[in-house]
Amino acid sequence: MAPPPLLSLSALLLLLLAASASNATAKPVQTQSLLATPLSPERYSAPSELASDDDKDLFADNLAAAEDAAASTVRFSVVHRDDFAVDATAAELLAHRLERDGKRASRISAAAGAANATRGGVSAPVVSGLAQGSGEYFTKIGVGTPATPALMVLDTGSDVVWLQCAPCRRCYDQSGPVFDPRRSKSYGALDCAAPLCRRLDSSGCDLRRRACIYQVAYGDGSVTAGDFATETLTFAGGARVARVAVGCGHDNEGLFVAAAGLLGLGRGSLSFPAQISRRYGRSFSYCLVDRTSSANPTSSRASTVTFGSAALASTLASSFTPMVKNPRMETFYYVQLAGISVGGARVPGVANSDLRLDPSSGRGGVIVDSGTSVTRLARPAYSALRDAFRAAAAGLRLSPGGFSLFDTCYDLSGRKVVKVPTVSMHFAGGAEASLPPENYLIPVDSKGTFCFAFAGTDGGVSIIGNIQQQGFRVVFDGDGQRVAFVPKGC
Repeated sequence: MAPPPLLSLSALLLLLLAASASNATAKPVQTQSLLATPLSPERYSAPSELASDDDKDLFADNLAAAEDAAASTVRFSVVHRDDFAVDATAAELLAHRLERDGKRASRISAAAGAANATRGGVSAPVVSGLAQGSGEYFTKIGVGTPATPALMVLDTGSDVVWLQCAPCRRCYDQSGPVFDPRRSKSYGALDCAAPLCRRLDSSGCDLRRRACIYQVAYGDGSVTAGDFATETLTFAGGARVARVAVGCGHDNEGLFVAAAGLLGLGRGSLSFPAQISRRYGRSFSYCLVDRTSSANPTSSRASTVTFGSAALASTLASSFTPMVKNPRMETFYYVQLAGISVGGARVPGVANSDLRLDPSSGRGGVIVDSGTSVTRLARPAYSALRDAFRAAAAGLRLSPGGFSLFDTCYDLSGRKVVKVPTVSMHFAGGAEASLPPENYLIPVDSKGTFCFAFAGTDGGVSIIGNIQQQGFRVVFDGDGQRVAFVPKGC
């Protein structure tokens, strides 16, 4: 027998009230506005000032002076390798960048989890996990007295400082002249018994000259080898740092095409920050501008690296998270990623167990890396993050098929400004990095396709890449053993 009409109406009202109450308690998705500018289809050349051979004013301010004991800061400009592009489209540059990125991430995973990884700052066969030609950020410094300009790769995943030197037994093509130590007044060869020589994990001794010999072998089989010595480095504006231990490579193969060498910024005892710590402390910071700034001639923003007291200036204590030590690989800057929020809500599937470092094996954990572009998370954490973002961005039109390593892309063609869910990274100690929208939804073509710029990895170690770091001043406080992410720091 059918229920009385009044009872059916009452039940319907109760259901409507329950649904209304449920909607009222559900938190709205937090969003922010993305300027949906696709990649330009035009071919262009973007010669960087650092690529110029005109260096007469670069180191001119104070070259004749000795070290200024009162100086507490060194600061210099940094450019991305795409600033040296010649006759390339933005899509081509991105494709090359992602290819390099995959190689670097694989090498880092191999290095961090290798059973035979050593504790020293320079080791063989794996030091930094870098792949051939994988340098992403460059600066120009002066080497020796008088200063020879040298275009150097800056890298937080390496500890050694080295450059190609004449006479070359085997050298690759580089931008600018090859440094000749015979013409430098400040070059000093290191004896085989010198303490700096003993810090090397892979060293030798030229018995005839009693000269310390270094060798750095990278994960892809590339090698640099030569004399280990001390030299004066000069930075734009005239700041000088004396007696920096450098590898003077007379035999180099397959590394960093165009660059003269590498300025290692890692945690090891032979890295540049460690070597200048007596004068400047072990703190430094960098700020990487977004990818479009270098291609925009009207932009006044530039990427910079700062060493010394100014690196910590105006950084709130709440912005820091402790560094985590990996006893099997001291080079990398590990942090504890405690969680990720999408749309203002923590993603439950991003678990500490998937992101924690295992000290006994050296596997797992999360590193902050200047040379990796795309943030990679342990597969379960990434899958949870991706699914949460897709659900929060349900109003955006998915683009089928993905792109390169990205499996979540959207068709934003014809749209100028788009509301997208917020994404924030939470670290141990309460530090948080709330990402700007262009740090996680990036254009990949000229048609209006934008992809979620995270990826999964089965390689053990998770990596916070430089796309997610853009616009932040990333502070590495080596003295305090902590890392900070300061928003709008450029």
